[in-house]
Amino acid sequence: MRQRERKDESLFRVKWSSPFRHLLVLLATLVLASPASAQMHWPVDVWEPPFDFSRPPGRIDYRPLTAAAKRWTICAAYPHIKDPYWLSVNYGMVEHARRLGVRLSVVEAGGYPNLERQIAQITECSRSSDALIVGAVSYDGLTLAIGDISKRIPVVAAVNDINSTGITAKSAVSWKAMGRSIGAYFAERHPRGLPAVKVAWFPGPEAAGWVSFVQAGLLPELHNSAADIVATRFGDTGFEAQLLLLEEVLEEHPDIDYIIGSAVTADAAVSLLRAKGLSREIRILADYFTHGTYRAIKRGKVLAAPTDSPVLQGRIAVDQAVRALEGSLTVRHAGPAIRVVDQSGISSFGVADSLAPAWFQPTFEVE
Repeated sequence: MRQRERKDESLFRVKWSSPFRHLLVLLATLVLASPASAQMHWPVDVWEPPFDFSRPPGRIDYRPLTAAAKRWTICAAYPHIKDPYWLSVNYGMVEHARRLGVRLSVVEAGGYPNLERQIAQITECSRSSDALIVGAVSYDGLTLAIGDISKRIPVVAAVNDINSTGITAKSAVSWKAMGRSIGAYFAERHPRGLPAVKVAWFPGPEAAGWVSFVQAGLLPELHNSAADIVATRFGDTGFEAQLLLLEEVLEEHPDIDYIIGSAVTADAAVSLLRAKGLSREIRILADYFTHGTYRAIKRGKVLAAPTDSPVLQGRIAVDQAVRALEGSLTVRHAGPAIRVVDQSGISSFGVADSLAPAWFQPTFEVE
């Protein structure tokens, strides 16, 4: 999380002393290892055949492992850890790795443009690991490397969609469904036939696998609504990168009615519109959910965002990796149900599966 976010008042603003923080983590670990955790189950969507989002999912109660058979070593590769979304994925993986008693080593590519760096990272870390979890920076760009790695160890895809060649299991939702969900939310507010609403659309990094799927879900909904898409800007999901794109669009189209984009786009838009005195004139929708969107929805700064429960996706990915190693993998493709969160439901929304707690810092090693 960015430092300025930590200063905001919210459910997640908690200042722990260092000793107390360590005690809290220890108590949480003991609770998770207690017999009660054996009864835990996660309601998830599942796809059969796996990795095929063209069919509607089923729903099961996924019962995670409570301990690994041995102290496996798992490498997890992320596109980056620059925003709270991947911090939440990181928390889910770290939490479940500790519960199961396995080692976890995390690497991050520094952003979606860094395909070659991620290829080098997964090639290197897989040599000393029993399994690989990969949040891909590209849908097709890792295929050859993963094909080679999968000959030696299981490979689990996490969050971002990817070419299924060499993939053992997947913890992910349909990003097309994510886009469709927020597009339908917009269309319900502004149905076709009503006066046109000017929209600026910020999909994210053009090469990232999830972006094309979000667009495939979102754009048909917008085209069947009163939306007039006056600008589209692709770019990395870093705060500064999105801020520059927003400034560029507002310079060219000062009369837009809506900004729709990533959670980072929404964070940047809240700050920029406040600075320009435009918070009442331009509304914001995000196509995924983070700490920033949670706070902004609660304060009425962002209308809505769909959550795909990134914490839970991280847990599932670790569980699948261990099951693949131990021969008990039966659910090869699972993901949390998507839910659109707006101000009407924010007070009753449970955040535990979606957002890392405030005390959690990016963690790269679990021993």
